[in-house]
Amino acid sequence: MEAPSTRFPVSHKKLSLNIKGNKTTLVICGYDDHILVMVSQIGSMGTILHARKEEGISLLPTFNVSVIFGKRDEPMLVACARQLIEQISSSGSTRPLVLSLGLKDHSAETLRGIVASVIENRIW
Repeated sequence: MEAPSTRFPVSHKKLSLNIKGNKTTLVICGYDDHILVMVSQIGSMGTILHARKEEGISLLPTFNVSVIFGKRDEPMLVACARQLIEQISSSGSTRPLVLSLGLKDHSAETLRGIVASVIENRIW
């Protein structure tokens, strides 16, 4: 595990994990206006999602998750982004999330491992 870097231009953490038998690289970056999380098991970025908390008059928060590039027919990827933006928002941050998932395995177990690792190593 690497300590967060606070050097210019952005604070970040980079980790190598083994999730369900797949070598997984995780990079978390904290920009002033966004949080960027890149997860790859394939050596490239994969599907890119954008998630944010919607501001409104409702007492219950609502979240918007959209696929920017990549697989639009993978509900588990959207669920992963939703869980992460909910965690980011519940910790008091208002920054939206850009999430890149380049995965060999899209199972619920893999995505739970990714969410747990990001939360454990959060920089927001």
